[in-house]
Amino acid sequence: MNSPIKRPTIREVAAEAGVSKSLVSLVFSSPQSVSEKRRNKVLKAAEKLGYAPNFLARSLAADSGTFIAILVADLHNPLFAEIADQIRIRLEKEGRYYFITSAMIRNQAGLPFLDKQTLKSIIDLRPESLLVIGSIPKIELLESLPKKLPIIIASGIPTGISRASTVRTNEEIGLRLVVNHLVEFGHKNIVHLAGSKPGVAKDRINGYEKAMRENGLESFIRVVHSKSDDENSGYEEMWKLIKSDNPPTAIACFNDLHAIGAQAATIEAGIEISIVGYDNTYLSGLNQISLTSVDPGNREIADKCADLLLQDEFVQNKLHFATPTLVTRASTKRISK
Repeated sequence: MNSPIKRPTIREVAAEAGVSKSLVSLVFSSPQSVSEKRRNKVLKAAEKLGYAPNFLARSLAADSGTFIAILVADLHNPLFAEIADQIRIRLEKEGRYYFITSAMIRNQAGLPFLDKQTLKSIIDLRPESLLVIGSIPKIELLESLPKKLPIIIASGIPTGISRASTVRTNEEIGLRLVVNHLVEFGHKNIVHLAGSKPGVAKDRINGYEKAMRENGLESFIRVVHSKSDDENSGYEEMWKLIKSDNPPTAIACFNDLHAIGAQAATIEAGIEISIVGYDNTYLSGLNQISLTSVDPGNREIADKCADLLLQDEFVQNKLHFATPTLVTRASTKRISK
């Protein structure tokens, strides 16, 4: 039988580097407080020995957490992955530990629901702060976390939890950009395909309706509600609109995934309908898709979240808006006169 591989210890790293065990611990728990020369000495010794600190074990043993927990609402949504990647780059640069996982799993029907076991595990591990990317149901369960623990919501609306600070796009400005762009291209019969997440979806509906009224298009206001926020819903709802008595000339989708599904339906039907997405994910820029989409300010959102996670003092219940912009591509066209 093979013997288990022996992991190097913090004492061995200290001996290799010729420093105290407490200094090694400080390098891995608070690297910014150690001089660059001494920090590099310890890190080189750790690399030579193959040492990696067990930050989860330390967090459980400590009075307060030693890592940042990142809970992603849906790993199938590229928007959330892009925001998470930008934040992780900042945390890596600062030498901070983090643990990232998904909050949602899918049932046999393919619909997402909250993974309560994952949420419980995050709470049990006692992080120093928690970042939630996207909107998750039952978010009020996070109220059971210690009151001093900072909670930040990125690109979501924390309905049911008052203590969290939020960083998200300005939905009203985003939908105004969409509607104004389509009106400029001669469209009036503009439908909004709404999302399934109550908070964000409601704000985008309000933004769409307000923009339509501002353009004198009250009589054309039409909102279609989807059962989920993926390509399948976009495809199904677009087909219903195509087969209806009054198909639209343009559609403002809740996100890029909806829009990509809607594109597939129009291609199959052999008709041309201008389509706009929201999130400006990498998918929208692919040549085959070329989707006009709202950039919600993803980099700005990620940078602000990282700032909040890294600051010494955290202020609860603050809202930070990022400024959206519209990226125009081939999916929107002028109506022929």
